[in-house]
Amino acid sequence: MSATDLLLAGVLLVVQLGGSFAAEHHHRAQSQLGVVAWILVVVGPVALLAWRRHPVAVLWITLAATLGPSGSRAAYFSLLVAFFLAATGGHRRAAWAVIVVGFVSSVWLAPLAWGQSLTSLDGALILGGWLAVLVVTAEVVRMRRERVAETRAALQAEERRRVSEERLRMARDLHDVIGHNISLINVQAAMGLDLIDTDPDHARAALAAIKMVSKDALGELRAMLAALRQDETDAPRQPAPGLDRVDELVEVTRAAGLPIVTEVSGPRVTLPAAVDLTAYRIIQESLTNVARHAPGAPVTIRITYRPHEILIEVLDDGHVLTSVGASANQPLSMGPGSGIPGMRERAVALGGHLDAGTRPGGGFRIAAHLPLDSPA
Repeated sequence: MSATDLLLAGVLLVVQLGGSFAAEHHHRAQSQLGVVAWILVVVGPVALLAWRRHPVAVLWITLAATLGPSGSRAAYFSLLVAFFLAATGGHRRAAWAVIVVGFVSSVWLAPLAWGQSLTSLDGALILGGWLAVLVVTAEVVRMRRERVAETRAALQAEERRRVSEERLRMARDLHDVIGHNISLINVQAAMGLDLIDTDPDHARAALAAIKMVSKDALGELRAMLAALRQDETDAPRQPAPGLDRVDELVEVTRAAGLPIVTEVSGPRVTLPAAVDLTAYRIIQESLTNVARHAPGAPVTIRITYRPHEILIEVLDDGHVLTSVGASANQPLSMGPGSGIPGMRERAVALGGHLDAGTRPGGGFRIAAHLPLDSPA
């Protein structure tokens, strides 16, 4: 029982007692309320204290409190409140049944039971009209509440969807950052172990590359974790990577032993932030796949600006260099993994598409078409 329920019952009790006293004083010469009638005046407000747990039972109790032979008309206030609470709280059939029973009882059954004159036709029509207005009003309130509840549920579902999409985006970013840098560290570590006895200078360079790559990886991870801890009103402290950082990415990857050539064609334009980030991540993941599955294979990155899209291509010839410990001219495939599906999901999310497959002469090709007018 809440404070609101107590307040509602208290207000109704005061109103009904006050109305009954006023009516008795005004019609003292005609009639006086008996003990039973005064009890019925109190029954309705007291019953409403339990409306949350037993709304239907309370509804019928408040109706019964109005059917006495000399009851006070003030008792109808509790019945009206109980009807609205039941009709708008999911008990429409019970509320309508009470309206019908109350109408029939007031017009015919109660007068016959207590030996009173029947209600006139005009009186019955007026009572029916008021009850119809009451039912329509309750239905309007109920439908409005349902619309508000549906709107709230839709907003909550949309918020959950946005949170889920944001988590998925961050999971992809973590996969790209960790996968790329760990793959480069793995390649450099293997090279250092192979050359530590025969070529200490190259082994030292591999260790320096591991230090640089791990430092960059830690920096990006710190930035992502900081973004997770930020309030919604806080601005990001570090801009998301884009194609302007491809040169840095290429230099770090070259240090891992991948010969890379970058080709850019078409008039450069300012890309939408989502497209810029996606293009960078696709290049990063593609280089990670090459370092993992075809270490040392020559790579070509092509960035083509077109009127309505940007084309990102990453190609390798699949022939591993002997400097990284693999057999010369050994064709390698990309193999299974989540990298390509993740890149494809990124492209599709922007309204584009991504093609991936082996090349006729050996090697692998990633081609992502990203529209510049992406809804994202």
